[in-house]
Amino acid sequence: MTAQFADAIQVIDHAAPDAAQRFAASLKDTGFAVLNPHPIPPALITEVYHGWSGFFASETKHEYTHDPEIQEGYFPFRCEQAKDSSIMDLKEFFHVYPHGPVPEAVEQPTRQLYNALLELGLSLLGWLEQHTPEDVRQWFSKQLPEMMADSAQSLFRILHYPPLDGHEEVGAVRAAAHEDINLITLLVAGTESGLQVKNARGEWQDVPCDPGSVVVNSGDMLQECSGHHYPSTTHRVVNPGGSVENTSRYSMPFFVHPHPETVLSERYTARSYLQQRLQEIRLK
Repeated sequence: MTAQFADAIQVIDHAAPDAAQRFAASLKDTGFAVLNPHPIPPALITEVYHGWSGFFASETKHEYTHDPEIQEGYFPFRCEQAKDSSIMDLKEFFHVYPHGPVPEAVEQPTRQLYNALLELGLSLLGWLEQHTPEDVRQWFSKQLPEMMADSAQSLFRILHYPPLDGHEEVGAVRAAAHEDINLITLLVAGTESGLQVKNARGEWQDVPCDPGSVVVNSGDMLQECSGHHYPSTTHRVVNPGGSVENTSRYSMPFFVHPHPETVLSERYTARSYLQQRLQEIRLK
């Protein structure tokens, strides 16, 4: 992999002496950064992907259909749309929270990966706190890692994008252009390529699907509380075609969410911002 892609999104060795500084700079410049290598055990990621592929292939998934009020469990195919889209995305997914239901067959490795990603996310927030300019930090109601104190809101989303069958609605895509809601998102490499990010010139750039990488991006909440110092950059998942195989694609983003009462700005708390976004994407 080259040292950078998509207009200076940095690829950073997590253990490098300058990793924290480069990570903050990449998020500030592009809203994205890539950790490669990273501290998450590759065997654990493989085990979790394998287990959930079996879950989505089974009819038992419908026994876990989510409650719209608590947002835990299984979300059937085509139940979510991007904020500014009128067409449902071509995906199904499962929401894992600290105390929510997880199928027994995949629970142990899924909980283990959840905890590992949360620990990494807290560390990355510490990096941002350390390398955010003082005139920007004054916007924070508290230090970024402290926003996570007693939070049970961080979400591990297991996504399945089925192969296309040729009968999709015109304009339907695996994930329409969107921004994330949370502080930061950690995304272990998907099983197939397809993720793209929009650069400053409005051009779509492919994000490499390297098995050894974790892609990190800033979300709307970090943008809001930093006065737009860290941009929440638009991204999408394109349909198979060209270099993308028409097979199932699995992806596992981890959304680092602050405590609901965290003040993001004069306009929003974390709770009010999340509720607004859930309504916009028709999950509530």
